[in-house]
Amino acid sequence: MVYSYRTRGTCSRQIDVELDGDIIKSVQFYGGCNGNLQGISAIVRGKTIEEVEKAFSGIRCGMKPTSCPDQLVQALHAAKAAQEAG
Repeated sequence: MVYSYRTRGTCSRQIDVELDGDIIKSVQFYGGCNGNLQGISAIVRGKTIEEVEKAFSGIRCGMKPTSCPDQLVQALHAAKAAQEAG
């Protein structure tokens, strides 16, 4: 199942996440800094939600209270909740 998450407070406007249990199968960002976001997507593939949360949660972009990596953590939690809801 691919879960689409609308970001808040970042240049990227949407993140699509595919999970297999707690393992990240794929991540696709829409908008934002393409090269950096492709790199993040490649780095997190095969990692657990917990691993990504430890690394990316709370990262800020300039003066913004969030960032694309921080929003990815939010997207993963929302995708996990949707997966568990069936």
